[in-house]
Amino acid sequence: MEKTKDCTIDIGEAAPIAPVTRHEPKGRQTLEKTIEKVSSFISEWTPFCLVASYFVFSTCLYMYCSEGLIAVFWFIYMCTNFYIAGATVIEAFMSITPCREARKVVTQAEEKGWLFPTAHSKLPILDLLIVAYLPNEKDIIMDRAKYALEQLDYPQDKIRINILYNTPVSIEPLESELFQLPLMYPHARVIKVPNSTSKADNLNYFFTLDTGSDLIAIYDCDHYPHPNGPRWAAERFMADSEVDIVQGRCIIFNAAETYLTSMIAVEFDKIYAVSHPGRSTMWGFGLFCGSNGYWRTSLLRDMKMDGSMLTEDIDSALRAFSRGCKTVHDLNVTSYELAPTTFGAFWKQRLRWAQGWAQASMRHAKLIYNGVNEPLHETRAKRDFTARFGVLSLLLIREASYYLVTQYTCLVLSFVIVKFPKSGADLWKLVYFQYPVSQWLFVIRSVQYTLRN
Repeated sequence: MEKTKDCTIDIGEAAPIAPVTRHEPKGRQTLEKTIEKVSSFISEWTPFCLVASYFVFSTCLYMYCSEGLIAVFWFIYMCTNFYIAGATVIEAFMSITPCREARKVVTQAEEKGWLFPTAHSKLPILDLLIVAYLPNEKDIIMDRAKYALEQLDYPQDKIRINILYNTPVSIEPLESELFQLPLMYPHARVIKVPNSTSKADNLNYFFTLDTGSDLIAIYDCDHYPHPNGPRWAAERFMADSEVDIVQGRCIIFNAAETYLTSMIAVEFDKIYAVSHPGRSTMWGFGLFCGSNGYWRTSLLRDMKMDGSMLTEDIDSALRAFSRGCKTVHDLNVTSYELAPTTFGAFWKQRLRWAQGWAQASMRHAKLIYNGVNEPLHETRAKRDFTARFGVLSLLLIREASYYLVTQYTCLVLSFVIVKFPKSGADLWKLVYFQYPVSQWLFVIRSVQYTLRN
Protein backbone atom coordinates (compact mmCIF):
# COMPACT_ATOMS: atom_id res chain seq x y z
CA MET A 1 0.00 0.00 0.00
CA GLU A 2 1.28 3.44 -0.79
CA LYS A 3 2.00 5.50 2.26
CA THR A 4 1.34 8.84 0.62
CA LYS A 5 -1.94 8.03 -1.10
CA ASP A 6 -4.78 10.41 -0.31
CA CYS A 7 -8.43 9.54 -0.18
CA THR A 8 -9.55 11.44 -3.27
CA ILE A 9 -12.75 10.13 -4.71
CA ASP A 10 -14.75 11.96 -7.35
CA ILE A 11 -17.42 9.96 -9.11
CA GLY A 12 -20.91 10.76 -10.22
CA GLU A 13 -23.72 9.55 -8.04
CA ALA A 14 -26.45 7.43 -9.59
CA ALA A 15 -29.40 9.72 -10.08
CA PRO A 16 -32.81 8.47 -8.96
CA ILE A 17 -34.82 7.12 -11.85
CA ALA A 18 -38.01 9.06 -12.47
CA PRO A 19 -41.10 6.81 -12.22
CA VAL A 20 -43.15 6.32 -15.36
CA THR A 21 -46.89 6.64 -14.87
CA ARG A 22 -48.96 4.02 -16.66
CA HIS A 23 -52.73 3.82 -16.80
CA GLU A 24 -54.10 0.31 -17.04
CA PRO A 25 -57.68 -1.00 -16.94
CA LYS A 26 -58.93 -1.68 -13.42
CA GLY A 27 -59.86 -5.27 -14.26
CA ARG A 28 -56.36 -6.02 -15.48
CA GLN A 29 -54.81 -4.53 -12.35
CA THR A 30 -57.06 -6.71 -10.18
CA LEU A 31 -56.12 -9.82 -12.17
CA GLU A 32 -52.40 -9.05 -11.90
CA LYS A 33 -52.67 -8.52 -8.13
CA THR A 34 -54.55 -11.80 -7.74
CA ILE A 35 -51.95 -13.69 -9.76
CA GLU A 36 -49.18 -12.05 -7.74
CA LYS A 37 -50.78 -13.08 -4.44
CA VAL A 38 -51.32 -16.67 -5.60
CA SER A 39 -47.74 -16.87 -6.87
CA SER A 40 -46.41 -15.46 -3.61
CA PHE A 41 -48.49 -17.96 -1.60
CA ILE A 42 -47.21 -20.89 -3.65
CA SER A 43 -43.60 -19.70 -3.42
CA GLU A 44 -43.85 -19.22 0.34
CA TRP A 45 -45.52 -22.50 1.24
CA THR A 46 -44.05 -24.91 -1.30
CA PRO A 47 -40.71 -25.35 0.56
CA PHE A 48 -42.52 -26.01 3.85
CA CYS A 49 -44.81 -28.58 2.22
CA LEU A 50 -41.84 -30.29 0.57
CA VAL A 51 -39.94 -30.51 3.87
CA ALA A 52 -43.03 -31.85 5.67
CA SER A 53 -43.50 -34.45 2.91
CA TYR A 54 -39.83 -35.37 3.22
CA PHE A 55 -40.23 -36.17 6.93
CA VAL A 56 -43.47 -38.12 6.43
CA PHE A 57 -42.10 -40.16 3.53
CA SER A 58 -38.81 -40.95 5.32
CA THR A 59 -40.57 -42.03 8.51
CA CYS A 60 -42.95 -44.31 6.60
CA LEU A 61 -40.05 -45.77 4.61
CA TYR A 62 -38.18 -46.81 7.77
CA MET A 63 -41.32 -48.49 9.10
CA TYR A 64 -41.12 -51.00 6.23
CA CYS A 65 -37.34 -51.55 6.21
CA SER A 66 -35.83 -54.82 7.41
CA GLU A 67 -33.95 -55.05 10.70
CA GLY A 68 -30.65 -55.53 8.89
CA LEU A 69 -31.12 -52.43 6.75
CA ILE A 70 -32.19 -50.41 9.79
CA ALA A 71 -28.97 -51.45 11.55
CA VAL A 72 -26.91 -50.18 8.60
CA PHE A 73 -28.71 -46.82 8.59
CA TRP A 74 -28.31 -46.53 12.36
CA PHE A 75 -24.58 -47.18 12.16
CA ILE A 76 -24.10 -44.54 9.42
CA TYR A 77 -26.10 -41.90 11.29
CA MET A 78 -24.41 -42.52 14.62
CA CYS A 79 -20.91 -42.49 13.12
CA THR A 80 -21.64 -39.23 11.31
CA ASN A 81 -22.95 -37.63 14.49
CA PHE A 82 -19.91 -38.92 16.34
CA TYR A 83 -17.56 -37.33 13.80
CA ILE A 84 -19.36 -33.98 13.92
CA ALA A 85 -19.37 -34.01 17.73
CA GLY A 86 -15.66 -34.82 17.80
CA ALA A 87 -14.84 -32.12 15.25
CA THR A 88 -16.84 -29.59 17.26
CA VAL A 89 -14.90 -30.44 20.40
CA ILE A 90 -11.57 -30.08 18.59
CA GLU A 91 -12.68 -26.76 17.08
CA ALA A 92 -13.59 -25.52 20.55
CA PHE A 93 -10.19 -26.55 21.87
CA MET A 94 -8.36 -24.94 18.93
CA SER A 95 -10.30 -21.68 19.39
CA ILE A 96 -8.74 -21.12 22.81
CA THR A 97 -5.52 -19.73 21.33
CA PRO A 98 -7.21 -17.17 19.02
CA CYS A 99 -9.39 -16.04 21.94
CA ARG A 100 -6.38 -15.54 24.18
CA GLU A 101 -4.48 -13.69 21.47
CA ALA A 102 -7.43 -11.38 20.81
CA ARG A 103 -7.76 -10.59 24.50
CA LYS A 104 -4.01 -9.99 24.78
CA VAL A 105 -4.05 -7.48 21.91
CA VAL A 106 -6.96 -5.57 23.45
CA THR A 107 -5.21 -5.46 26.83
CA GLN A 108 -2.04 -4.08 25.24
CA ALA A 109 -3.97 -1.40 23.36
CA GLU A 110 -5.85 -0.40 26.50
CA GLU A 111 -2.63 -0.11 28.49
CA LYS A 112 -1.27 2.26 25.82
CA GLY A 113 -4.35 4.47 25.95
CA TRP A 114 -5.83 2.88 22.82
CA LEU A 115 -2.82 3.92 20.76
CA PHE A 116 -2.72 1.60 17.75
CA PRO A 117 0.57 0.58 16.07
CA THR A 118 -0.12 2.31 12.74
CA ALA A 119 -0.14 6.10 12.49
CA HIS A 120 -3.28 7.71 11.07
CA SER A 121 -1.42 8.97 8.01
CA LYS A 122 -0.27 5.47 7.09
CA LEU A 123 -3.61 3.71 7.44
CA PRO A 124 -5.08 2.12 4.30
CA ILE A 125 -7.96 3.89 2.56
CA LEU A 126 -11.19 2.11 3.38
CA ASP A 127 -14.50 1.90 1.53
CA LEU A 128 -17.13 0.71 4.01
CA LEU A 129 -20.25 -0.53 2.23
CA ILE A 130 -23.70 -0.66 3.82
CA VAL A 131 -25.86 -2.74 1.48
CA ALA A 132 -29.63 -2.41 1.72
CA TYR A 133 -32.85 -3.47 0.04
CA LEU A 134 -34.91 -0.43 0.84
CA PRO A 135 -38.47 -1.74 1.11
CA ASN A 136 -37.38 -4.24 3.76
CA GLU A 137 -34.90 -1.97 5.56
CA LYS A 138 -36.41 1.47 5.13
CA ASP A 139 -37.01 1.76 8.89
CA ILE A 140 -33.39 1.18 9.88
CA ILE A 141 -31.19 2.42 7.04
CA MET A 142 -31.01 6.04 8.19
CA ASP A 143 -30.15 5.01 11.75
CA ARG A 144 -27.38 2.64 10.61
CA ALA A 145 -25.98 5.18 8.15
CA LYS A 146 -25.72 7.95 10.75
CA TYR A 147 -24.21 5.54 13.26
CA ALA A 148 -21.46 4.56 10.81
CA LEU A 149 -20.84 8.18 9.83
CA GLU A 150 -20.59 9.44 13.41
CA GLN A 151 -19.34 6.59 15.60
CA LEU A 152 -16.62 4.72 13.72
CA ASP A 153 -13.15 5.54 15.03
CA TYR A 154 -11.25 5.86 11.75
CA PRO A 155 -9.72 9.01 10.21
CA GLN A 156 -12.35 10.66 8.01
CA ASP A 157 -9.83 11.35 5.27
CA LYS A 158 -9.13 7.62 5.10
CA ILE A 159 -12.67 6.23 5.08
CA ARG A 160 -15.75 6.60 2.93
CA ILE A 161 -19.13 5.32 4.16
CA ASN A 162 -21.04 4.07 1.10
CA ILE A 163 -24.78 3.44 1.33
CA LEU A 164 -25.68 1.13 -1.55
CA TYR A 165 -29.35 0.43 -1.97
CA ASN A 166 -31.87 -0.80 -4.48
CA THR A 167 -35.63 -0.47 -4.46
CA PRO A 168 -38.34 -1.43 -6.96
CA VAL A 169 -40.42 1.63 -6.04
CA SER A 170 -39.61 5.18 -5.00
CA ILE A 171 -39.70 5.67 -1.23
CA GLU A 172 -40.00 9.29 -0.22
CA PRO A 173 -39.06 11.32 1.70
CA LEU A 174 -36.50 8.71 2.80
CA GLU A 175 -34.54 8.67 -0.44
CA SER A 176 -34.26 12.45 -0.52
CA GLU A 177 -33.05 12.40 3.09
CA LEU A 178 -30.42 9.80 2.20
CA PHE A 179 -29.08 11.93 -0.64
CA GLN A 180 -28.73 14.82 1.81
CA LEU A 181 -26.19 12.87 3.89
CA PRO A 182 -23.15 13.75 1.71
CA LEU A 183 -23.96 17.43 2.29
CA MET A 184 -23.73 16.93 6.06
CA TYR A 185 -20.91 14.35 6.14
CA PRO A 186 -17.99 14.79 3.71
CA HIS A 187 -17.07 11.09 3.95
CA ALA A 188 -20.54 9.86 2.95
CA ARG A 189 -21.63 8.56 -0.42
CA VAL A 190 -25.16 7.41 -1.30
CA ILE A 191 -25.72 5.31 -4.40
CA LYS A 192 -29.05 4.09 -5.69
CA VAL A 193 -28.06 1.12 -7.83
CA PRO A 194 -30.00 1.02 -11.10
CA ASN A 195 -31.56 -2.22 -12.36
CA SER A 196 -30.51 -4.10 -9.23
CA THR A 197 -32.47 -7.00 -7.77
CA SER A 198 -29.99 -8.36 -5.22
CA LYS A 199 -27.10 -7.69 -2.87
CA ALA A 200 -24.73 -9.13 -5.47
CA ASP A 201 -25.97 -6.61 -8.05
CA ASN A 202 -25.40 -3.74 -5.62
CA LEU A 203 -21.86 -4.86 -4.84
CA ASN A 204 -20.90 -5.58 -8.43
CA TYR A 205 -22.10 -2.13 -9.46
CA PHE A 206 -19.88 -0.54 -6.82
CA PHE A 207 -16.90 -2.62 -7.94
CA THR A 208 -17.06 -0.89 -11.32
CA LEU A 209 -16.32 2.48 -9.66
CA ASP A 210 -12.72 3.62 -9.28
CA THR A 211 -12.66 4.96 -5.72
CA GLY A 212 -8.93 4.66 -4.99
CA SER A 213 -9.41 2.57 -1.86
CA ASP A 214 -7.08 -0.11 -0.53
CA LEU A 215 -9.69 -2.06 1.43
CA ILE A 216 -13.42 -2.71 1.09
CA ALA A 217 -15.61 -3.63 4.06
CA ILE A 218 -19.03 -5.20 3.49
CA TYR A 219 -21.90 -4.83 5.95
CA ASP A 220 -25.56 -5.75 5.79
CA CYS A 221 -27.89 -2.91 6.67
CA ASP A 222 -28.91 -4.26 10.08
CA HIS A 223 -25.35 -4.17 11.46
CA TYR A 224 -23.79 -1.83 14.02
CA PRO A 225 -20.01 -2.15 13.54
CA HIS A 226 -18.04 -1.67 16.74
CA PRO A 227 -16.38 1.79 16.64
CA ASN A 228 -12.92 0.19 16.69
CA GLY A 229 -13.82 -2.61 14.27
CA PRO A 230 -12.46 -0.97 11.10
CA ARG A 231 -9.24 -0.01 12.91
CA TRP A 232 -8.63 -3.54 14.18
CA ALA A 233 -9.17 -4.89 10.66
CA ALA A 234 -6.80 -2.33 9.14
CA GLU A 235 -4.12 -3.19 11.69
CA ARG A 236 -4.44 -6.85 10.76
CA PHE A 237 -3.76 -6.02 7.11
CA MET A 238 -0.85 -3.76 8.05
CA ALA A 239 0.72 -6.44 10.24
CA ASP A 240 0.69 -9.12 7.54
CA SER A 241 1.01 -8.25 3.86
CA GLU A 242 -0.25 -11.70 2.84
CA VAL A 243 -3.64 -11.28 4.52
CA ASP A 244 -6.30 -10.89 1.82
CA ILE A 245 -9.52 -11.08 3.86
CA VAL A 246 -10.32 -10.33 7.50
CA GLN A 247 -13.59 -11.76 8.79
CA GLY A 248 -14.89 -10.33 12.04
CA ARG A 249 -17.17 -11.65 14.76
CA CYS A 250 -20.92 -11.05 14.48
CA ILE A 251 -22.95 -10.71 17.69
CA ILE A 252 -26.74 -10.67 18.09
CA PHE A 253 -27.83 -7.50 19.90
CA ASN A 254 -31.57 -8.27 20.21
CA ALA A 255 -30.94 -11.51 22.09
CA ALA A 256 -33.34 -10.61 24.92
CA GLU A 257 -36.28 -9.90 22.61
CA THR A 258 -37.66 -13.44 22.29
CA TYR A 259 -36.69 -16.99 23.15
CA LEU A 260 -35.85 -17.54 19.47
CA THR A 261 -33.45 -14.59 19.32
CA SER A 262 -31.75 -15.74 22.52
CA MET A 263 -31.11 -19.17 21.00
CA ILE A 264 -29.80 -17.58 17.79
CA ALA A 265 -27.48 -15.40 19.89
CA VAL A 266 -26.00 -18.51 21.52
CA GLU A 267 -25.63 -20.10 18.11
CA PHE A 268 -23.83 -17.05 16.69
CA ASP A 269 -21.42 -16.98 19.63
CA LYS A 270 -20.66 -20.63 18.99
CA ILE A 271 -20.18 -20.03 15.25
CA TYR A 272 -18.17 -16.80 15.27
CA ALA A 273 -16.29 -17.06 18.56
CA VAL A 274 -15.60 -20.81 18.55
CA SER A 275 -16.18 -22.65 15.28
CA HIS A 276 -14.74 -20.19 12.76
CA PRO A 277 -11.50 -19.34 14.60
CA GLY A 278 -11.12 -22.95 15.73
CA ARG A 279 -11.68 -24.34 12.25
CA SER A 280 -9.29 -21.77 10.78
CA THR A 281 -6.58 -22.83 13.22
CA MET A 282 -7.25 -26.52 12.69
CA TRP A 283 -7.49 -26.63 8.89
CA GLY A 284 -5.44 -23.57 7.96
CA PHE A 285 -8.07 -21.51 6.13
CA GLY A 286 -10.86 -19.10 7.00
CA LEU A 287 -14.08 -18.00 5.32
CA PHE A 288 -15.74 -14.72 4.46
CA CYS A 289 -19.23 -14.91 5.96
CA GLY A 290 -21.13 -12.19 4.11
CA SER A 291 -20.99 -9.29 6.54
CA ASN A 292 -18.38 -7.65 8.77
CA GLY A 293 -15.76 -8.80 6.30
CA TYR A 294 -12.81 -6.78 4.93
CA TRP A 295 -11.19 -7.46 1.55
CA ARG A 296 -8.24 -6.07 -0.32
CA THR A 297 -9.89 -3.94 -2.98
CA SER A 298 -7.90 -5.33 -5.91
CA LEU A 299 -8.93 -8.90 -5.07
CA LEU A 300 -12.61 -8.13 -4.59
CA ARG A 301 -12.88 -6.05 -7.75
CA ASP A 302 -11.28 -8.90 -9.68
CA MET A 303 -13.50 -11.63 -8.23
CA LYS A 304 -16.83 -9.81 -7.87
CA MET A 305 -19.96 -11.57 -6.61
CA ASP A 306 -21.78 -14.31 -8.49
CA GLY A 307 -25.44 -13.31 -8.55
CA SER A 308 -26.49 -16.80 -9.65
CA MET A 309 -25.54 -18.21 -6.22
CA LEU A 310 -28.07 -18.16 -3.37
CA THR A 311 -25.27 -17.45 -0.88
CA GLU A 312 -22.87 -15.39 -2.95
CA ASP A 313 -20.78 -14.69 0.14
CA ILE A 314 -19.84 -18.34 0.73
CA ASP A 315 -19.23 -18.77 -2.98
CA SER A 316 -16.85 -15.80 -3.03
CA ALA A 317 -15.08 -17.12 0.08
CA LEU A 318 -14.49 -20.50 -1.55
CA ARG A 319 -13.38 -18.91 -4.83
CA ALA A 320 -10.88 -16.86 -2.85
CA PHE A 321 -9.67 -20.02 -1.12
CA SER A 322 -9.26 -21.70 -4.53
CA ARG A 323 -6.71 -19.00 -5.40
CA GLY A 324 -4.74 -19.51 -2.21
CA CYS A 325 -6.00 -16.34 -0.53
CA LYS A 326 -5.33 -15.94 3.17
CA THR A 327 -8.46 -15.32 5.23
CA VAL A 328 -8.16 -14.70 8.96
CA HIS A 329 -10.82 -14.51 11.66
CA ASP A 330 -10.27 -11.59 14.04
CA LEU A 331 -12.37 -11.69 17.22
CA ASN A 332 -11.73 -7.99 17.88
CA VAL A 333 -13.42 -6.94 14.63
CA THR A 334 -16.91 -7.13 16.11
CA SER A 335 -20.27 -6.11 14.75
CA TYR A 336 -23.78 -6.30 16.19
CA GLU A 337 -26.71 -7.48 14.09
CA LEU A 338 -30.40 -8.32 14.31
CA ALA A 339 -31.69 -11.87 14.60
CA PRO A 340 -35.06 -12.90 13.12
CA THR A 341 -37.79 -12.39 15.71
CA THR A 342 -40.45 -14.65 14.18
CA PHE A 343 -40.37 -18.28 13.14
CA GLY A 344 -41.44 -17.35 9.61
CA ALA A 345 -38.48 -15.02 9.12
CA PHE A 346 -36.16 -17.57 10.73
CA TRP A 347 -37.48 -20.30 8.42
CA LYS A 348 -36.89 -18.24 5.27
CA GLN A 349 -33.39 -17.28 6.39
CA ARG A 350 -32.29 -20.82 7.21
CA LEU A 351 -33.93 -22.28 4.12
CA ARG A 352 -31.91 -19.91 1.95
CA TRP A 353 -28.74 -20.71 3.92
CA ALA A 354 -29.30 -24.46 3.57
CA GLN A 355 -29.96 -24.22 -0.16
CA GLY A 356 -27.04 -21.84 -0.64
CA TRP A 357 -24.56 -24.01 1.27
CA ALA A 358 -25.68 -27.09 -0.67
CA GLN A 359 -25.26 -25.21 -3.95
CA ALA A 360 -21.82 -23.88 -2.99
CA SER A 361 -20.71 -27.28 -1.69
CA MET A 362 -21.57 -29.01 -4.97
CA ARG A 363 -19.86 -26.28 -6.97
CA HIS A 364 -16.64 -26.22 -4.96
CA ALA A 365 -16.24 -29.85 -3.84
CA LYS A 366 -13.48 -30.08 -6.46
CA LEU A 367 -11.27 -28.09 -4.08
CA ILE A 368 -10.70 -31.38 -2.27
CA TYR A 369 -8.56 -32.77 -5.08
CA ASN A 370 -7.57 -29.99 -7.48
CA GLY A 371 -4.69 -27.52 -7.18
CA VAL A 372 -4.53 -23.82 -6.40
CA ASN A 373 -5.84 -21.75 -9.29
CA GLU A 374 -3.89 -18.58 -10.13
CA PRO A 375 -2.24 -18.33 -6.67
CA LEU A 376 -1.84 -14.83 -5.24
CA HIS A 377 1.06 -15.78 -2.95
CA GLU A 378 4.04 -18.03 -3.62
CA THR A 379 3.85 -19.36 -0.06
CA ARG A 380 0.29 -20.57 -0.68
CA ALA A 381 0.74 -21.93 -4.21
CA LYS A 382 0.04 -25.50 -3.06
CA ARG A 383 -2.86 -26.89 -1.05
CA ASP A 384 -1.65 -29.29 1.61
CA PHE A 385 -3.42 -32.41 2.89
CA THR A 386 -4.72 -30.64 5.99
CA ALA A 387 -6.51 -27.98 3.94
CA ARG A 388 -7.92 -30.60 1.55
CA PHE A 389 -9.30 -32.68 4.40
CA GLY A 390 -10.70 -29.50 5.93
CA VAL A 391 -12.62 -28.82 2.71
CA LEU A 392 -13.85 -32.42 2.71
CA SER A 393 -15.02 -32.02 6.30
CA LEU A 394 -16.68 -28.65 5.64
CA LEU A 395 -18.35 -29.19 2.27
CA LEU A 396 -19.19 -32.89 2.29
CA ILE A 397 -19.23 -34.43 5.76
CA ARG A 398 -20.65 -31.41 7.59
CA GLU A 399 -23.22 -30.66 4.89
CA ALA A 400 -24.29 -34.30 4.69
CA SER A 401 -24.56 -34.49 8.48
CA TYR A 402 -27.50 -32.07 8.54
CA TYR A 403 -29.51 -34.31 6.23
CA LEU A 404 -28.42 -37.44 8.07
CA VAL A 405 -29.54 -35.93 11.37
CA THR A 406 -33.02 -35.39 9.94
CA GLN A 407 -32.98 -39.00 8.73
CA TYR A 408 -31.96 -40.13 12.21
CA THR A 409 -34.94 -38.21 13.60
CA CYS A 410 -37.25 -39.96 11.13
CA LEU A 411 -35.69 -43.32 12.02
CA VAL A 412 -36.28 -42.82 15.75
CA LEU A 413 -39.83 -41.62 15.03
CA SER A 414 -40.49 -44.83 13.11
CA PHE A 415 -39.22 -46.81 16.11
CA VAL A 416 -41.62 -44.97 18.39
CA ILE A 417 -44.53 -45.69 16.05
CA VAL A 418 -43.73 -49.36 15.40
CA LYS A 419 -42.28 -50.25 18.81
CA PHE A 420 -44.01 -47.79 21.10
CA PRO A 421 -42.14 -47.81 24.44
CA LYS A 422 -44.06 -48.77 27.56
CA SER A 423 -41.84 -46.85 30.00
CA GLY A 424 -39.27 -44.08 30.17
CA ALA A 425 -36.48 -46.64 30.40
CA ASP A 426 -37.69 -48.33 27.23
CA LEU A 427 -37.78 -44.96 25.44
CA TRP A 428 -34.23 -44.18 26.64
CA LYS A 429 -32.98 -47.54 25.39
CA LEU A 430 -34.88 -47.16 22.13
CA VAL A 431 -33.45 -43.76 21.29
CA TYR A 432 -29.86 -44.07 22.53
CA PHE A 433 -28.95 -47.75 22.94
CA GLN A 434 -30.65 -49.56 20.08
CA TYR A 435 -27.37 -51.26 19.09
CA PRO A 436 -24.08 -51.96 20.94
CA VAL A 437 -22.08 -49.50 18.81
CA SER A 438 -24.33 -46.66 19.96
CA GLN A 439 -23.42 -47.37 23.59
CA TRP A 440 -19.73 -46.85 22.92
CA LEU A 441 -20.33 -43.76 20.81
CA PHE A 442 -22.62 -42.33 23.47
CA VAL A 443 -20.02 -42.77 26.21
CA ILE A 444 -17.22 -41.26 24.09
CA ARG A 445 -19.38 -38.31 23.04
CA SER A 446 -20.36 -37.70 26.68
CA VAL A 447 -16.68 -37.55 27.62
CA GLN A 448 -16.01 -35.19 24.69
CA TYR A 449 -18.72 -32.76 25.72
CA THR A 450 -17.54 -32.91 29.34
CA LEU A 451 -14.01 -31.97 28.28
CA ARG A 452 -15.36 -29.22 26.03
CA ASN A 453 -17.39 -27.61 28.81
